[in-house]
Amino acid sequence: MAYALGADYVEPDLALTKDGVFVCIHDIYLELTTNVEEVFPDRAREDRRWYVADFTLAEIKQLRVHERTRKEGTPYFPGRFPLVLSKFEVPTLTEMIELIQGINKSTGRDVGIYPEIKQPNWHAKQGLPIPIEEALLRILNLYGYKGPDAKVYVQCFEAESLKKLRFELGTDLLLVQLIGGSGETYDQMVTEAGLDEIATYANGIGPDKVRIEANPDFVRWAHERGLIVHPYTFRADSLPDQYRTLEEELYQFYIIYDVDGLFTDFTDRAVKFLRSWYALGK
Repeated sequence: MAYALGADYVEPDLALTKDGVFVCIHDIYLELTTNVEEVFPDRAREDRRWYVADFTLAEIKQLRVHERTRKEGTPYFPGRFPLVLSKFEVPTLTEMIELIQGINKSTGRDVGIYPEIKQPNWHAKQGLPIPIEEALLRILNLYGYKGPDAKVYVQCFEAESLKKLRFELGTDLLLVQLIGGSGETYDQMVTEAGLDEIATYANGIGPDKVRIEANPDFVRWAHERGLIVHPYTFRADSLPDQYRTLEEELYQFYIIYDVDGLFTDFTDRAVKFLRSWYALGK
């Protein structure tokens, strides 16, 4: 749907199954966005979570996907799409890539992909058949995403994973360091010295938008180091108090703060804003 609404890139979060297949899912566990508790009631770990890494792809394909319906430390939007009215399954990364590439061929567009590898350090401890970084590069290479001009950004919150991709595995794909809205590790990243370090292994940053609100000079600092800036996440149904509309927030970030792009759940409105603005010759 994001493709149809005009996205330049489509962003899947990725976790690895027990048999080493990437699936597109926001979390490393299943219960927030699927009916895994009904289908596999006895497969939770002691913490009462159903982890992607504990299930094969065949098992995960038995599940039905829905929007988050309860709070678990992440945003949830129970009113976005009615439950039980349609049947969605968990897609694999290869299915997602083939869909995007297929529509590109049909339409003549060149929409890219923007995968996020979720918690690589955690994945490394799960006894999976292949390290998550190697698994990703293998798939991207198979589908022709090679070199810095490929229509792909690879993003991650863990700096060590990005460094492994760059220095150990030798990729020259575009890498983006994600930066959380709080935490000592991320507090260090939003300094000028922190950006100096990021610039040694990444091509850009993906900060929580509150970091830019707290220090608008942060965007300029990043640009001075040759880093692109793609903040997250812009939602019309979860606006900060200082904005009356999503368009006001988009104006502030695109035009005043001068970010290079952003992540949004409302692709059509962001595309419309940009087209309207540039139609004015801005």
